[in-house]
Amino acid sequence: MKIGFDAKRAFQNDTGLGNYSRTLISSLAAGFPEHQYYLFAPKKTDMYKAPGLPVILPEKTWHRWFKSAWRSRYVVKDLQRHGIDLYHGLSHEIPFGIPGSGVKSVVTMHDLIFERYPAQYNPIDVFTYRRKARYACDQADKVVAISEQTRQDLITYYHTDPEKIAVVYQSCDPAFAVPHTQTDIQAFRTRYQLPAQYFLYVGSVIERKNLLGIVTAMNTLKGSVDIPLVILGNGSGYKKKVKEYVHANGLSQQVIWLNEQERLPNSVLPLLYQGAEALLYPSLFEGFGIPILEALWSGTPVITSHGSCFGETGGDAALYVDPLSSADIATAMRRVLAEPSLVEDMRRKGLEHARLFTPEKCAADMMKVYNSLNK
Repeated sequence: MKIGFDAKRAFQNDTGLGNYSRTLISSLAAGFPEHQYYLFAPKKTDMYKAPGLPVILPEKTWHRWFKSAWRSRYVVKDLQRHGIDLYHGLSHEIPFGIPGSGVKSVVTMHDLIFERYPAQYNPIDVFTYRRKARYACDQADKVVAISEQTRQDLITYYHTDPEKIAVVYQSCDPAFAVPHTQTDIQAFRTRYQLPAQYFLYVGSVIERKNLLGIVTAMNTLKGSVDIPLVILGNGSGYKKKVKEYVHANGLSQQVIWLNEQERLPNSVLPLLYQGAEALLYPSLFEGFGIPILEALWSGTPVITSHGSCFGETGGDAALYVDPLSSADIATAMRRVLAEPSLVEDMRRKGLEHARLFTPEKCAADMMKVYNSLNK
């Protein structure tokens, strides 16, 4: 089977959607070498060292000028020219016109957060996301949801046929599963001027992810628990709001913005996780919550929210809180510091639960989806 991928994110996105694309493509190529894999990308970068796979770029002059139009429509002609049997849109969209082209299509839907919280997005973006997502869900031969939560949202918001949806859980970079010595972790802390103890927040600094809830919890703990918070993530308006709260409440020395020091290479992220007391992830809603899985593989305790997809990703290994209650978040933070037996249990259960989300299992489940269309 000749399988093509929308590889824009693999080459241009160094966070969630890019990591999903790179890990899945590499895992499929390694686990199922009997198939041929093609990467269709508006441009090629050094962000992804494709494992010997052909990369198809726009060739016509006006396709190179208007790369987004090529990716969203005119790539179909290139799929046909290369004899692609199946095309996988890895992030919410497939090319317009692919139905009837003779090329089967699969689309991965990560979440419909823009439908749940449209006020947190630019209205033009909501219109564009909705148009592409609805088309993909209506016209793709198979829809992949990354969680049961996302599957239910597709049924609720778009009335997608439940029989058309397959849940295929994502995985994360296997590097997080490699344990590091305390010597290595200490060297990492020294290199990036991090304290001996810290809580960790990973994610965009936007309202839905609730960083303000964390710093509010820190304020309630001030004087009894003064462990700093290390933040790996960036934002704009909401970040300013968080910073104003931090400054007004005398927490500036307790909050470390890693992105404002220097860009952290992906290779050291496992050290960042493994050096933390816990990952704090009291988000209001996610499609999957990949930092939770990265923490579980790292043996790092997780504090996250009740509801949404969090129970799927965290299993019985996490401490669950009401994300709207700073007191609840603070209590969980205090427990992680005060109860070593709890922490040890969370680490053990976390590694057990993480094994449900290996790259190999993700690739095998995805190949079942592909094979179901190749009959």
